[in-house]
Amino acid sequence: MRNPNLIGKLRADLPALARSLLDQVVSLASGRRLPTYLVGGPLRDLLLDRPSLDLDIAVEGDAMALAGELAKTIGGRAVVHPPFLTATIRLPGFHIDLITARSETYVRPGALPTVKPATIREDLLRRDFTINALALRLSGPEAGEILDLAGGRADLDARLVRVLHERSFRDDATRILRAVRYASRFGFEIESDALAWLQRDLAYLETISGARIHRELARMLAEDEPEGALRYLHDLGAFAAIHPALRFETEHAAAFARLRELNPTGARASYSPVLAWNLTEPQALDLARRLGVTKPQREALRAMPGLRRLGPKLARPSLKRSALTEVLAPFLLPALWAFAALTEDPTVRNRILDYLTKARHERPHLNGDDLLALGVPQGPQLGDLIRSLRAKRLDREATSRQGEKRLVRRFLAEGDKARHHAKKAAASRSS
Repeated sequence: MRNPNLIGKLRADLPALARSLLDQVVSLASGRRLPTYLVGGPLRDLLLDRPSLDLDIAVEGDAMALAGELAKTIGGRAVVHPPFLTATIRLPGFHIDLITARSETYVRPGALPTVKPATIREDLLRRDFTINALALRLSGPEAGEILDLAGGRADLDARLVRVLHERSFRDDATRILRAVRYASRFGFEIESDALAWLQRDLAYLETISGARIHRELARMLAEDEPEGALRYLHDLGAFAAIHPALRFETEHAAAFARLRELNPTGARASYSPVLAWNLTEPQALDLARRLGVTKPQREALRAMPGLRRLGPKLARPSLKRSALTEVLAPFLLPALWAFAALTEDPTVRNRILDYLTKARHERPHLNGDDLLALGVPQGPQLGDLIRSLRAKRLDREATSRQGEKRLVRRFLAEGDKARHHAKKAAASRSS
């Protein structure tokens, strides 16, 4: 099946820099008579008329050598991955993956595949889903030909996510997470046999390392509205198969949506702490270990049980703004945003939001140099006084530079008075 216009559409949809890079790949490969193909997600998205800034190019030949030559041509750098016969070239806002057409074998469920060079047809038949098992020929007389060995185009039209064989989820259980992510992203259904095999093979998620689980969940959390996919995984039992304490219910989904309202530019950083809301500290730490999260993410997960217990304290009418700031300061910001989205108490939410957007940034009008100029002696008193002035500002007891100066002069006068009384007392004892 040939569709030369598809190459034109591909080029037209790319930014100028990416289009130039694609042309150079095709030119270099053609000069070496290496058949090249657009494959995987970028071709799927092209057929779905969805923009994609990245390119996956399969080469029937040595993709790593081709990437090295391309990097020299453009003055860039190719990052090679010899175990997988692939290479990546990154440019600002864009990257291209060059892949040696390959076959895969799995020595055991959950293991990374053993790969060896193969034909493009063998490469397509080792892929995860039919909608990703498509190739568009980019070079040679067959340019524009679409290879579709597994019915991927029909499944795109039917809006189905289908695996290529019954053992697919056993070979690589991360495909369970990807199947749900694609179904949610595109509004597709998981094909009935694939869904039955997925449910049968949920236990194989235990064979997947924390690092690989983390990468898949990170991709899911990067979706525009990930809660649909996460809820689907929960309902399927996939989360329980990953870790017994991992779940995603109505309150988690509501918190995700609220995070996007409260913090549109930073919501994603606070998604993962939401998962630890109803856990104990040991459970949160064990979940962080299983998910292979980063150290800051682990600390944010760990903080959630303690923050939940703080709720009644933060709701007290007598709680001063300075005291609340002192309580919240040790916690990571993603955890606090998650807390604000999860709490059902509007007073607590408003106080946390005030801290996040205003209070944590507020400092005294006077700095250390100002205090020294007013006569405050160098030493521990200086830091104590700055902290005291900050508390006064937070509590609206000193709202201007002049107000702070009056407080400092009062402090100095009281200090002079205390020293005077101390000298009198000492003189009277000596007499």
